[in-house]
Amino acid sequence: METLIWKGQSGTPKSLLATPFKSEEEFEKAVFETPELLQDIFLLKRQVRGGNKTGIPDIIGLDSDGNVCIIEMKNVNVDASIVSQVLGYAIWAETNPDSVKMLWLECANKPDEVSVNWKGFGVRIVVIAPSIERSTLAFVKRINYPVDLIEVNRWTDANEQFLLVKTLEPEGTRVAPVSGLEVYDQAYFERNYNKDSVKEFFRFAAELEAVVGRKKWSLQKKFTQTYCTFKSGFFGVFGIQWVGTKTFAFFVKVSEATSQHLSPHPTRYQPDWKQALYNIDPKSTKTEDYVSIFEAAYKQQVKGE
Repeated sequence: METLIWKGQSGTPKSLLATPFKSEEEFEKAVFETPELLQDIFLLKRQVRGGNKTGIPDIIGLDSDGNVCIIEMKNVNVDASIVSQVLGYAIWAETNPDSVKMLWLECANKPDEVSVNWKGFGVRIVVIAPSIERSTLAFVKRINYPVDLIEVNRWTDANEQFLLVKTLEPEGTRVAPVSGLEVYDQAYFERNYNKDSVKEFFRFAAELEAVVGRKKWSLQKKFTQTYCTFKSGFFGVFGIQWVGTKTFAFFVKVSEATSQHLSPHPTRYQPDWKQALYNIDPKSTKTEDYVSIFEAAYKQQVKGE
């Protein structure tokens, strides 16, 4: 049995016991009550059913890029056979856009920030399980969908529980599929946003990267369809996102309570994504004025302070 040693501010170490989830229902409940695990995904519906039809996913969501997310959770060890199952779900989503759109329209609390091209949306696959065999990565590298493989395990101490989250990453170069995956470089953004604004967007992204380097924060920069994020493993910490074709803003992943005490005060808070936004005026905004904001997000998301 695995044991996790936890040493808090008191300095007294605690031995936490590995506590597997008793059922898939308990596993799902723990994950969905911890939205940070799926921080950029808005859940449309759990247990999506289609009568006696097969190939229907249990859980569907939309991420902040407008991709339809197929979320498959298993409370058992997962091997490469899961790939064929989730591929069937992805094909269902692509061939039934009206069904997915109906789920979206039925949502009462749709986030304003999500925009979906219902005539040609992307599909993203998320597999969550306590353990995933590494051989699964070889199959994932050869399919034409972005796939997140996430291991989640639990340790407990009295009434407290600790979730260990690990994202599996393929080693080496990804095998390019026939149709290819979109590259989110400057040329891509210039095709979809105002060209002058794109230049400023990349300038601020470079300035933010310089802050990360100077602070020696262990964060990875990543561009997506709508933002540039700096991540710690699976979790985004802060970055820059588009809020229009000409405008963009800093975002920081902090709780709403924390955002109320930040200075400068955020332009607005997005509870669905658990982040504060700060509008950027390229003529007057200085990245250095927001370093304390980025640091607050880093401490909360990475250090747990």
